Amino acid sequence: MYFIGITGGVGAGKTELLAYIRKHYLCEIYLADEVAHLVKAKGTACYERLTGLLGEGILRADKEIDRGAMAERIFGDEVLLEQVNAIIHPAVREYLLERLERARRDPSVELFFVEAALLIEAGYKELADELWYVHAGEEIRRERLAGSRGYSPEKIADIMASQLSEEQFREHCDFVIDNSGRLEDSFRQIDRKLEAFSWRD
Repeated sequence: MYFIGITGGVGAGKTELLAYIRKHYLCEIYLADEVAHLVKAKGTACYERLTGLLGEGILRADKEIDRGAMAERIFGDEVLLEQVNAIIHPAVREYLLERLERARRDPSVELFFVEAALLIEAGYKELADELWYVHAGEEIRRERLAGSRGYSPEKIADIMASQLSEEQFREHCDFVIDNSGRLEDSFRQIDRKLEAFSWRD
């Protein structure tokens, strides 16, 4: 089984490419943002530590953590953000490593993908067989984010400023998918890269 990490700047189109891979290859795919939501569910050790740190003001009526309220609580507080990341990131890593070991024992899984914006910063380069970078030009990404998510130019600029540069992504990744144009062109790049693996119609 082959472990591939996928990263790229906001608006690069990682979700669409992963949907294509999920449909056509014998794989398991995990999105770090979704895993982060799972590991802080009520009853987990992560939940207890986060509510202990941030207080019950971050909880919804059903006592689950409200992502928006938590984001507001830590907004602009670098120390608090570091403390929260120190709780969530190891829990996400542990969850993914457990799933990875399970997938290695499953003969029906040929490829194991993890998508994360902070894949490089979180040290997945040492764990994965390869890291892939999904690239799209900055103006294209801005248009996508404004159109599909309704983000303001200020919000887009803030998010982009917090992420790695084009040079840093390319420096750390083994393979680049240019997703600036038509999705079909990106799909062909993926198929050429994965030609050694089973194709599922």
